[in-house]
Amino acid sequence: MQFKNSQNICIDPKTASESTKRKKTFTNETLLSAQKLLRERLCHQKLPDQPVGLDSQYKHLLELLRRTAVHGESNSVLIVGPRGSGKTMLLGCVLRELMSLREVQKNVLLVELNGLLQTDDKIALKEITRQLHLENVVGDKVFGSFAENLAFLLEALKKGDKSSSRPVLFVLDEFDLFAHHKNQTLLYNLLDVSQSAQTPVAVVGLTCRLDVLELLEKRVKSRFSHRQIHLFSSLSFGQYVDVVRAQLSLPPDFPDPKFSDEWNHSKLCEDKTVEEILRRNFNGSKDFRSLHSLLFLAVSRVSVSHSTLREADLIEACRLISADSKANVLHGLSILELCLIIAMKHLNDTYDGEPFNFQMVHNEFKKFIQRKSHSIHKFEKPVVMKAFEHLLQLELVRPVDSGVCKVQREYQLMRLMLEHGQVMEALQKYPQCPTDVKQWALSAFG
Repeated sequence: MQFKNSQNICIDPKTASESTKRKKTFTNETLLSAQKLLRERLCHQKLPDQPVGLDSQYKHLLELLRRTAVHGESNSVLIVGPRGSGKTMLLGCVLRELMSLREVQKNVLLVELNGLLQTDDKIALKEITRQLHLENVVGDKVFGSFAENLAFLLEALKKGDKSSSRPVLFVLDEFDLFAHHKNQTLLYNLLDVSQSAQTPVAVVGLTCRLDVLELLEKRVKSRFSHRQIHLFSSLSFGQYVDVVRAQLSLPPDFPDPKFSDEWNHSKLCEDKTVEEILRRNFNGSKDFRSLHSLLFLAVSRVSVSHSTLREADLIEACRLISADSKANVLHGLSILELCLIIAMKHLNDTYDGEPFNFQMVHNEFKKFIQRKSHSIHKFEKPVVMKAFEHLLQLELVRPVDSGVCKVQREYQLMRLMLEHGQVMEALQKYPQCPTDVKQWALSAFG
């Protein structure tokens, strides 16, 4: 059977349905391509062509490192700024520019250390040895002490004069954490080498702490050049919104120009609710990483049923990001565990916030069972102890001491790490929560 369309042309329904199906499949493939492209962009951030608003800092750092890499002049410098201000991005852009120079490409050695990973000087030294490919030089040599090992490595770096020695760039991320290492041996020796006339060395530290120089010992501080590059975000909200548009736009070479054009001409950023969400995010933190997390969740909600970003997608993404993780954990607790938390709150009120132990919590819980509760089963003490330990694993309660003192588990002092609102919200959302438990909670949190 055939039917005629508005132009009086006969169309087979089977052919029409296949055409529609192909169109839908194509739209779905296009949408998935757009989603994949945007999510990859938001997850794997590429370095910008030029750091925005950091021109003077960029030129200063580039010149310092160029003098080390090209002219063999040793330097040391600290890049200081809050998290998300662009310290790593600035250094990455400078290194990319530096490595593009022909005389630098096969000459400079780069060593990258992180205070969170290299937690003591011995681990840091092993990492330097690995990155400088000196494992074969060290070989199976047995050193009597850490100092001898370090001296051997530094000697390997110092061999030759400026003309024959390859420049070495040391990048120390979380620089302030290296200052907590015993005797600051690594910092002292690296900065000492940077003043040596033999091996051209540049030590670049990245830190969030403005008082980082106060952490250095006198002998270390005397060998540091005291050069500091400060980064403070001067980003305006208008520029922030422009970044959002740029992150969400599809490139000109996208396979489906019609879809790309429609996507890029979306007026999402002009919506008042969206603007409010972005402004709240901007005022909370100018860190682009938090913005990328927000946009990633929003982009992930796009589907065939709505092929463009909507206000509702950003609202939901904002709700997920700002969700209280501890409150979410509370929703999965058993009634017994919730009762123990309420007992802890009663103890906090009774003893003006003083620490408590399991035995005190268990006694408070038993009082509730005996006097007020007719719906809660009478649990044996080992079962209650197991529930208490689960709360400890979830970090909803925390030991007061570090566990150095040997105290029986029942008598180890604890503190509750929850607030009034978090527990009350969990009780309200808890399915089929007994009335007497809610009343007991209200007496504790009211």
